[in-house]
Amino acid sequence: MGGDDVRLRAVVALAQGMAAAHTPRESWRAAAAGACRALGGSFAALSVWERELGRLRVLANVGERARDEEEFPENEAYPVHQFPEITEFLHERWVGGGGPNAWVETADGPAAGRAEYCHQRVAALRRRGRGCCVVAPIVLHGRAWGELYVARPAGAPVFDRADADFATVLASVVAAGIAQTERLEEARRLAFTDALTGLANRRAVDVRLEEAIECHRAQGVVVSLVVCDLNGLKHVNDTRGHAVGDRLLERFGSVLSLCGAMLPGTLAARLGGDEFCLLAVGPAADEVVRVADELCRRAAELELGEGVACGVASTEDPLGPVRSARRLFRLADAAQYRAKAVRAEKPVVAGREGPDDPVVRLADAPQPAAAERRRFRGRR
Repeated sequence: MGGDDVRLRAVVALAQGMAAAHTPRESWRAAAAGACRALGGSFAALSVWERELGRLRVLANVGERARDEEEFPENEAYPVHQFPEITEFLHERWVGGGGPNAWVETADGPAAGRAEYCHQRVAALRRRGRGCCVVAPIVLHGRAWGELYVARPAGAPVFDRADADFATVLASVVAAGIAQTERLEEARRLAFTDALTGLANRRAVDVRLEEAIECHRAQGVVVSLVVCDLNGLKHVNDTRGHAVGDRLLERFGSVLSLCGAMLPGTLAARLGGDEFCLLAVGPAADEVVRVADELCRRAAELELGEGVACGVASTEDPLGPVRSARRLFRLADAAQYRAKAVRAEKPVVAGREGPDDPVVRLADAPQPAAAERRRFRGRR
């Protein structure tokens, strides 16, 4: 009974560890580490089966890692044909009504399971100085998602059938934790994504811009904001219907995303209605203006709409101190407002019309809160 209590506590600890994770990486680490402790292993790994690429990719390695094993490897993946038990043996058993049971292998060959499936794992055990391993398939939504792998060093007791059965239980707990993580990630994604265009939304811009300005204040990183207003959307909605208007928004969103990709790490977002923006952190102001100019050109070529009014504000330009996200946003917004007022075909850039720049004056003029065209969350 004592052994059962220990294993029950291990299962609870594994579930709690995954539940406490805030990111997928933390969840992967918690899964591998919890299983390693529960099975008395020295090393554990969590891997995912990427069907579209035909490979088993390692997500996390924990415990006593070999020289070629990173905690979160970028490129550790193995062709699935090297591990046919994933695609053949297990599938056949599930279809036949069997469960996805774990199996044990040793550096001398399989302790349980089918010999023809062990050669790659046996070679890996020998190469890394391990004596045995237990492999437990992870099933999610009725399909093989990946595997949980726990090993012991050479000379340690070999995993037995009871260990394999327990590994099967642990894999089901890991599957539940992964499902929860995926649900949370999807909820986070939806919270920061515009449903119509698939671009980032206003909340995502608020968060990223605040972080970017913090980096600017601390390290002098260049932060640039392109704010644009899609011309003619109301006319399209009034004359051709909102479905066509939505199609215009989607097409412009694709153009914005394409142009944003010209600047590494740039966030493309829909602020709401017909208002969009690009947030660039790092690239020079002239590069951002060049991309904004390309955005205007491509928007003018869209079959629907009447082009775009575009304003740019960058901390690299003579704007005075930019100590808050709010001020940079107001500068870009004022530049866009001026572009719309003068029907500019190219972007208007804040701070480039001399000491008495009209955009800077407009942005910095005292205004009642109710008079601001947009509200921005943050410090002044």
